[in-house]
Amino acid sequence: MHTQPTNYHNTTTNTIRMKYITTLLFFVLSITFTNAQNKGKALLTQVSEKVKNYDNIAIDFKYVLENTAENIKQETRGDVILAKEKYKLNILGLTRLYDGKTLYTISPEDEEVTISSHTEDDAEAITPSKMLSFYEDGYTYALDIVQNIKGRKIQYVKLTPIDSNSEIETILLGIDASTKHIYNLIQMGKNGTKTTLTVNSFKTNAPLSKTLFTFDANKYKDYYINKLD
Repeated sequence: MHTQPTNYHNTTTNTIRMKYITTLLFFVLSITFTNAQNKGKALLTQVSEKVKNYDNIAIDFKYVLENTAENIKQETRGDVILAKEKYKLNILGLTRLYDGKTLYTISPEDEEVTISSHTEDDAEAITPSKMLSFYEDGYTYALDIVQNIKGRKIQYVKLTPIDSNSEIETILLGIDASTKHIYNLIQMGKNGTKTTLTVNSFKTNAPLSKTLFTFDANKYKDYYINKLD
């Protein structure tokens, strides 16, 4: 019988951070399907027309969290492959695998697999369709600044929470004017925390293994299995 790892607290902390990064990633992808009623609508529609036709998307990204007042700066890199509702995310030494029904968080360092089931009705479910409806209803949109970054013209769309009690001040979504792909997302919190997710590479319609999103229990026989449901 496997016992719970002694460094369970560290695993839980990383899982929470990973979940937050996953939310940002799906925001980057799913926000492109929004039909905002303002000047940013035309650009978002162009992005949507490209993204919604992809069978799958593979992204390598950099994630930075900063709070100058608290002297905090954390930086990490990761990658994610998304195919409709399914995804596989690698970051913070963990793998987050969602097969459309069940979510597996795999920690090789702790030899632990956390398993939970999600449906569209679950409050904590992270799926593109649910993220779409959340952000579509929760923000107003407007065109913002244009920047030239390494020879690329990046047009920003500013998102402002409708809920005045939101912990988010604003979000800037950077779109490559040429490719109509997402370049980065910059989120400013009311507590002074700045979170930036930058896409290093954006690949589409790659041939994927049929078992890419399938959890193989035989590979983790020596792991502690933590079933949440």
